[in-house]
Amino acid sequence: MGWFGRKAAFTSSAEVEERERSWGEALARDSLPDPVLERLADARAGRVPWVATMTPAELLTARSHGVRPVATVTGTCWYQFGRSWTEGHAEGWANALIRIRREAFAAGANAIVDVRMRTIRHRIGSSMDFTLLGTAIRVDGLPPSPDPVVATVPALEFVRLLEMGIVPTGIAIGARFEWLGGGGWGGYGNQWRGGSQVTQWQSSVFAGNQPMTELSQFWESIRRDAHADLRRHAATMGNGVLAHTHFGQIIRQERDKQPPAYLGRHIVIGTVVDTLRNADVPHGIEQVIDMRDGLSPFVDGGGSRHGVYPTEGEGEGPI
Repeated sequence: MGWFGRKAAFTSSAEVEERERSWGEALARDSLPDPVLERLADARAGRVPWVATMTPAELLTARSHGVRPVATVTGTCWYQFGRSWTEGHAEGWANALIRIRREAFAAGANAIVDVRMRTIRHRIGSSMDFTLLGTAIRVDGLPPSPDPVVATVPALEFVRLLEMGIVPTGIAIGARFEWLGGGGWGGYGNQWRGGSQVTQWQSSVFAGNQPMTELSQFWESIRRDAHADLRRHAATMGNGVLAHTHFGQIIRQERDKQPPAYLGRHIVIGTVVDTLRNADVPHGIEQVIDMRDGLSPFVDGGGSRHGVYPTEGEGEGPI
């Protein structure tokens, strides 16, 4: 039958209600709904065509190394973090990671590559949607893993790392937020030592050109603590981390008859790797510094795999 001779397939309200019920029951028992399990079982058995986010070149290289795509998998968590931005973002990503691993295992995979991280901010309280999307892969000769590796590197880089004896083992997250000079929306928030009177004077028109020492120390402390969190998380999975996603911002909060308060927050995310210490690296490594005007190609949303947090105006690009 020709395409235009086909009858359009519409989803009935009863089917929508049944799907919502299935998802609700699955979330309540901390598992996957039956339709998802059926789809992944079909992908595992090869009864349906596989779907992958790989490019043709990546697919060719992966297949030549015994790596085969199974299916695309996702993990989503809409998380409320009204008390702590730090814990909220870390736990939101952690829940999404659990769910994408669950799908990969159901598909009979060993790992998930080319994992892309997406966030959607909502105006429903202090909440955010944390979503992971990647390609579940099966390595020839290995059984399916109940705890598949999750890597943000694409398939081509994944294979190259394995060639060098560097094994991606998971995703690590480091996050930190604090207040300078009081503040704290809703009475919540960590308080950094010191106040904001010095910052207020140094940012006034009468101070002239000078470094803002208090704000610099405040920002350095937040970034240092976020990276310490990242290292602690990474140490449970390997001995290195490809920390490619950095996002930070400082928000100024005006207060009546008081100096303004400053909210600083920073998050860093990367793929953890495990390798032998002092091992040779067969591929050449070049240092890159980007000092161009305008938006860096490293954070260009059109081509970057790692643009999980916004960078225009308030984020940070790599140097």
